[in-house]
Amino acid sequence: MDLKQTLREDLIGAMKSRDSLKVDTLRLLTSEIKNKEIDLRQDLRDEEILSLVTTQVKKRKEAAALYAKGGRPDLQEKEEKELSILQGYLPEPVAEGVLRDRIQQVITEEGAQGMKDMGKVMKVVISEFRGRAGGGLVKDLVSELLGK
Repeated sequence: MDLKQTLREDLIGAMKSRDSLKVDTLRLLTSEIKNKEIDLRQDLRDEEILSLVTTQVKKRKEAAALYAKGGRPDLQEKEEKELSILQGYLPEPVAEGVLRDRIQQVITEEGAQGMKDMGKVMKVVISEFRGRAGGGLVKDLVSELLGK
């Protein structure tokens, strides 16, 4: 079953159970998907939908941090609940040790010599771990391992 179908079924389930927060969150996500499909004039693949979910997760994290800083615990809590709902649709994050080992393998396979080859390594690793590892973490690890 594809991700869009899963989202649709979860939305229906949330409506039946009268979980208004989940309904609102999933409706927002499905409207984002629909808008992107209209813009591209094609159906989105699961990878593209995961990218949208990742973007929404990032927005929720930033909003929660801003609400915490602004002294609005009620809104912070709402954002954190939405964040947990959205994270349920992302694949399990990869452990840093596994990521580090794979980056080292890619460096060896690509014959990367230094920071000038960072782009080649990043391209392979990011495509392989899309949705499971943040770009910032990958960049930091690649920089560290190429800097040796």
